[in-house]
Amino acid sequence: MGPDAFTTGGASAVPVRLMIGLSEAVLVAEKFFASVFMALVLGLILLNVITRYTGMPLYWVDEAAVYAMVWLGFLGASALTRLRLDFSVTLLSDKLSEVHARRMKAVASMLVAVFAFALGYMCWRWMDPLGIAAAGFDAKAYAGQTFNFLYTEQTQTLRWPTWLVSLIIPIFAVTMLIHAVANILEDLGFSPIRPRPGFDHAEGVN
Repeated sequence: MGPDAFTTGGASAVPVRLMIGLSEAVLVAEKFFASVFMALVLGLILLNVITRYTGMPLYWVDEAAVYAMVWLGFLGASALTRLRLDFSVTLLSDKLSEVHARRMKAVASMLVAVFAFALGYMCWRWMDPLGIAAAGFDAKAYAGQTFNFLYTEQTQTLRWPTWLVSLIIPIFAVTMLIHAVANILEDLGFSPIRPRPGFDHAEGVN
């Protein structure tokens, strides 16, 4: 089955539209939450400056700002994957025809998808949701059985569960995989939507 079967608007095009629609919906959510975390980082830094200047420092602010920046970084990295604004080396692709350049982009997107899938698999093994559920969500009992202390550890000053802070990693793996698959479909011509131009052709970039 060739790409034309997907671009004619038939029933076979439905999964493609759903996949790309899901990717676009995830991108909208990522942009929103990235804005929230940017505002949060700015607010925490200003709060830190003010409290230190007045001689009443809040020690938890530093840690909160770091974790907010970490979440912002992962959200931004996933969004850039869909926007095709992540870093790329175009030394070879610039010398190829448009068809072969798109195929090379598809291969690159496939590698991104493989990385995202591998990261998600490692997070599944690391967080072991089935294991913690089998232990009755008893973190100490689970740690004693598996020597995995993820669910017993807490952050230094905020005393937040470490697993909750680390949740952004599997979220990033899932959203990045969704974006990579959508990019592959566009690069291979399975979508009537023209792929985003990427960093080298983005507005304002020479």
